[in-house]
Amino acid sequence: MIIGCSASQDLAAKVAYELNEELCYVENKKFPDGERYLRVDGKIDDEVTIIQSTCYPQDENLIELLFLIKNLKDLGAKKVKVVVPYMAYARQEKRFKNGETISAQIVASLIQSAGADEFISINLHEECVLNFFDIPAKNLSAMPAIAEYIAGVTDEKPIILAPDKGAYPFAQEIAEILDCDCTYLSKVRLGPDKVETRIVDVRCDGAEGESTVNIDAVKEKRVFIIDDIIATGGTIVNAIKLLQANGAKSVDVCCVHPILVNGAVARIYAAGAGSIIATNTISSDTTRVSLAKTIANALK
Repeated sequence: MIIGCSASQDLAAKVAYELNEELCYVENKKFPDGERYLRVDGKIDDEVTIIQSTCYPQDENLIELLFLIKNLKDLGAKKVKVVVPYMAYARQEKRFKNGETISAQIVASLIQSAGADEFISINLHEECVLNFFDIPAKNLSAMPAIAEYIAGVTDEKPIILAPDKGAYPFAQEIAEILDCDCTYLSKVRLGPDKVETRIVDVRCDGAEGESTVNIDAVKEKRVFIIDDIIATGGTIVNAIKLLQANGAKSVDVCCVHPILVNGAVARIYAAGAGSIIATNTISSDTTRVSLAKTIANALK
């Protein structure tokens, strides 16, 4: 039995189709004072999978998820698997400053306390978030699905580029699938108030070469930028401008989680992006890649 909460109903329906499983309806509404009302309609199976991203509005979607987990256990479900394609608060996995809340740890604890027996997410911003769970927890990769999409929209071998070194493993994963080159951008401090972004020259064995700038790497190439999360898009805009300045034939932008706030879509297109390609971990006008098969395979 698959249950899709309000933030992931379309994705849940696609997963249910892939698995040939029943999609359970949940009556979901708000009282006039803003409190949440949930009612599961139908007989509950012994094993149930809930699919719910905790994207904006984060707190509302999280509360809905917690209510549903506990309710299903109370109604007789023996095992509740929780799929959170996009996990809110996962970027606060440690105290960066004294006194900060470790939000990811608290969210993990709440999901477990509500009764979840298994947790699945997709490209958590930090892999170490899995360590906060005492139940089986998986972090799936959207890169194979994104690579398949890229292969379907271009006949030439592209360059896969990460906007920073942190996202470079994503670029490597896609490039390995497509058998093409990849690289990343690095920020070099030139002085107290001056930082320059450069294209890193990556040798074929994955190590960095002698030069930090390789103009020919992207010249006359179709470049696909890949990142896990795009929020305001500032880093992506800078990357697009740098690629264009270095002669890239075209630049497309890919991400797993399209948060895209504060006019990010308009800014990215204004900078010269040919397209924005996102998955359906978060419902968005930029969604082009479905992760239903990725999730279904993990649930089998």
